[in-house]
Amino acid sequence: MLNTLDIIKKKRDGDELSAEEISYFIKGFLGEEIADYQMAAFLMAVYCKGFNDKETQALTEEMLYSGEVIDFSYLSPMKVDKHSTGGVGDKTSLVIAPIVAAAGLKVPMISGRSLGHTGGTLDKLESIPGYNTRLSLTEFRKVIEDIGAAIIGQTKEIAPADKQIYSLRDVTATVDSIPLITASIMSKKLAEGLDCLLLDVKCGNGAFMRTIDDARSLAQAMVNVGKRMKKRTAAFITTMDQPLGWAVGNSLEVMEAIETLKDLGGTDFRGLCIELAAMMLYLGKAVVDVEEGQTLVRKLLSSGIALEKFRHMIEAQGGNPKVVDDFSLLPHAKLKSEVLAPSKGYITAIDTLGVGNAAMHLGAGRRRIDSEIDYSVGLQINAKIGDYVEKGQSLCTIYYNDDHFLAMTEKRLEQAYKIGDEKPPLSVLVKEIVE
Repeated sequence: MLNTLDIIKKKRDGDELSAEEISYFIKGFLGEEIADYQMAAFLMAVYCKGFNDKETQALTEEMLYSGEVIDFSYLSPMKVDKHSTGGVGDKTSLVIAPIVAAAGLKVPMISGRSLGHTGGTLDKLESIPGYNTRLSLTEFRKVIEDIGAAIIGQTKEIAPADKQIYSLRDVTATVDSIPLITASIMSKKLAEGLDCLLLDVKCGNGAFMRTIDDARSLAQAMVNVGKRMKKRTAAFITTMDQPLGWAVGNSLEVMEAIETLKDLGGTDFRGLCIELAAMMLYLGKAVVDVEEGQTLVRKLLSSGIALEKFRHMIEAQGGNPKVVDDFSLLPHAKLKSEVLAPSKGYITAIDTLGVGNAAMHLGAGRRRIDSEIDYSVGLQINAKIGDYVEKGQSLCTIYYNDDHFLAMTEKRLEQAYKIGDEKPPLSVLVKEIVE
């Protein structure tokens, strides 16, 4: 006879839990037979003592099958998605989803919202007038069938155990547990009816995984789960030691994504989008190798085919497709201010967490889950690591609507930039690939 207290104690003491014990605990919590405070104790025990691969797999499957698993098997193209662990300026989903769909694969994406210093894909898309991220699963299937790609939020049918457990993790300081992160991410992603999954694990001073060792552990844990579930799975470990691209903030990031789909600029953001999309095409067997995938991605960008696919995605989800040609239709802040370099020299480091927090306090992100988002505010990054700047040159442009947080934001950004006499070595964008 299984007992709630015995299971908590067993994990507290560092012993391995059986799949049956994990199932009992999750089902009991969902059925309100296990109290919030008991689940909180269980989560803290897992946080402190960890899970092995078997336990992590059991937890993932229990959360996955707590709700509906979408069936796209009737669609012949392979179904592929990408998940990022979150960072500052990471708007890659807005670019790679239309690219991969334009190549003929299906891209069902269930994404999240901003919390803390990290941005949320759904908030960015909702800055497009009319864009609906709250499609029903029936509507979601229809857009995937017709357009090839759709991006929505988690519905009540998808991994309900994850949704309830995450709300407790957020208030019990157990968010950054690798087994709990793995089960949370993979349960939602596997519920999409995927054949393939690419994971983008951020590493650096603007990421949840600050060290390469932690990033590698999380990447390997998620890849292991994907493979056990017979999904073609790989993970990139990518740099988050500075904001990705030039835009931080919802409508600004939509503009940068559209510019990238128009094949403009040669930023680190564009480079990462090409790398991610090429790997997704390879996992989905649309190309024979990653190099062929990169060539195809560049063609889809230069031809405008990927941009047209994004236009169709916007329209299919109720948004105004004219934003692709007219940025004035997006929200714009009323005021702007420049953060200037105090001296000449090379940008040697950027406190990415500080930049993300500065954007959050402007209103671009959430300090709490129920915080209101201001889609128009944000930051334009005018200098990146390795750039040479003169004294008085703009490091960053602040777009804002309320003077109340301006002084604090300017101070955070001034402190975020480090300037030195020697040019730092270039950082590698993709640190490792885990397959």
